[in-house]
Amino acid sequence: METQNTCPSFPRINEPAPAFKAATTFGERSLEDYRGKWLILFSHPADFTPVCTTEFMGFARAADTFRSMNCELLGLSIDSLFSHLAWTRSIKQNFGVDITFPIIEDLKMEVAKAYGMIHPGAGDTSAVRATFFIDPEGKLRAMVYYPMSNGRSIDEFVRLLQALQTSDANGVATPENWKPGEPVIVPPPKTAEAAEKRASEGYDYVDWYFSRKTL
Repeated sequence: METQNTCPSFPRINEPAPAFKAATTFGERSLEDYRGKWLILFSHPADFTPVCTTEFMGFARAADTFRSMNCELLGLSIDSLFSHLAWTRSIKQNFGVDITFPIIEDLKMEVAKAYGMIHPGAGDTSAVRATFFIDPEGKLRAMVYYPMSNGRSIDEFVRLLQALQTSDANGVATPENWKPGEPVIVPPPKTAEAAEKRASEGYDYVDWYFSRKTL
């Protein structure tokens, strides 16, 4: 039984994100355009759908917060530019929310397939709710998938970006539900000698593999 044509391909965390060049509601955009900035690339099943409308309004309301963290937003669906434009105008008219980030037209599903956004088991050719965090070097750092029936948490994406940037800047990890200002996880020692010394290094010490500190 041949399955290679139905199984989506997926990019991998900590490897270069798939390059793309595509038409958007703000003109042509490519991955290279975002070099030097973080990028959140996210797909939605279709324009003019209620759950997607709430998500786009959530992203739009948080756009300034993301930009303050050197992060841009870029949406995508299989719909046409005309559909995207009509939908964003409808959101403005009905809800008073401006969509201030581009939306990719991906009628040929080239970007969607490169990023593994099409899941045959979840629907037809619609893209599922996939979200990709790409760092300033063009490397994929996180992927989050939601089913078509349930909307994403934009607050969680803000928190995750804060955590990624904190880990990069300080060489630490962050615990469950970490928020800025809370203690972070110190990387565990990698040798027997370092493990023996860990208790005396001034951290909030629990055991040789589990220590925290406040930044």
